[in-house]
Amino acid sequence: MLFKELNLDSRLLKAVDACGFSEPTEIQRQAIPVVLSGRDLMASAQTGTGKTAAFVLPALQQLLKPVRNGGRGPRVLVLTPTRELAMQINDNIRQFTRFSSFSTGTVVGGMSYSPQLRMLRKPLDLLVATPGRLLDHMEQGKVDFSRLEILILDEADRMLDMGFIGPVKEIAAAIPGARQTLLFSATLEGGVLRIAKELLKNPERISLAANHERHESILQHVHHAHSVSHKHELLNHHLSNGNLTQALIFTATKRGADKLAKTLRAQTHRSEALHGDMSQPKRKRTVENMRSGKFRVLVATDVAARGLDIRGISHVINFDLPMVAEDYIHRIGRTGRAGDKGHAISLVGPGDWEKLSKIERLTGQKLKRVVIEGLEPNSSEPRQKRANGAGGKPKGRSSVKPWEHSGRRKKRSRKPVAGARISARAA
Repeated sequence: MLFKELNLDSRLLKAVDACGFSEPTEIQRQAIPVVLSGRDLMASAQTGTGKTAAFVLPALQQLLKPVRNGGRGPRVLVLTPTRELAMQINDNIRQFTRFSSFSTGTVVGGMSYSPQLRMLRKPLDLLVATPGRLLDHMEQGKVDFSRLEILILDEADRMLDMGFIGPVKEIAAAIPGARQTLLFSATLEGGVLRIAKELLKNPERISLAANHERHESILQHVHHAHSVSHKHELLNHHLSNGNLTQALIFTATKRGADKLAKTLRAQTHRSEALHGDMSQPKRKRTVENMRSGKFRVLVATDVAARGLDIRGISHVINFDLPMVAEDYIHRIGRTGRAGDKGHAISLVGPGDWEKLSKIERLTGQKLKRVVIEGLEPNSSEPRQKRANGAGGKPKGRSSVKPWEHSGRRKKRSRKPVAGARISARAA
């Protein structure tokens, strides 16, 4: 199938062609006709499969039709968990609107309020926003939803993990009920499925990949590290490998990201950190420098790297394993994109075996153990953890809840919603 068979406007097709695309990906092929039909949609797809275009292109097609209601507010609203992902989506929108005229904008935390308020006072076609900052503007009466036609929830699973579902529900309750709602997520189960049933009406469902089917283009393995210093030795070995072009290294904390980046620079590895304590301009500049090849190693936290799209990343290295098993899937999806081969390496320390066990249960596979000659661990893999690993029957999603390890609330009330908005600005 070619893009021209999807009944898109010639101006959009011209933009798609200018981007170098001729054939839609599977998620685009399936999702675009559903969105154009006006039906609600809930969809899951592997990272790097062109998911953004799957909702941006048909939304733009709908915007080419006459406005149904008066007002100045957005006709399409995209909600996404982090400002980096919001900026990335906005960049994609610019690419697809280069031969047509649309008014678009972003409302995200970490940016000045004044330019956002000026933008919201003008007629707007498409708005990309993070939930917390958008709620701030709504509470001040600065957002007009009178003509909203399409609500898009991107990375709904991540918004659930970050505690943003309460704000999302508030936003959904404030916009017209006679809307089309699209939900995209890495998984369509558990809390995400409950949210979809609450906010969507008789949706079409597209599920392109189960957890154990994901990331077939990525070679995954783990190293048993008996100490933190052993982790550093293993990491230095991989960064000195000539096959590594660019690497994204994940740490558990912002402080850990800064410290590790500094250590790697001292070892002559060109590296920078990326995390939520950095200003938005500095974070954007860091990502652009990575894309342009000014350095080859980016050390990041989960929130900062969410939605990160850098084509040249050949290796993802988990210096610290994620607390939530689902984050492993999101992390390694930063490599092996658009048909490229990638490598995902996890350094498993003494306190990481239970985390690895949860990851293996979620993905339905036991990750390959690799020992590097000269860097052998001085201890064995714990017997009990190995027995409880993925060698048995997969158990589906991890039972760990976000609030059990992050300090987030278990029950939502009005006050925690405000706290979630602060988190959105800090993300």
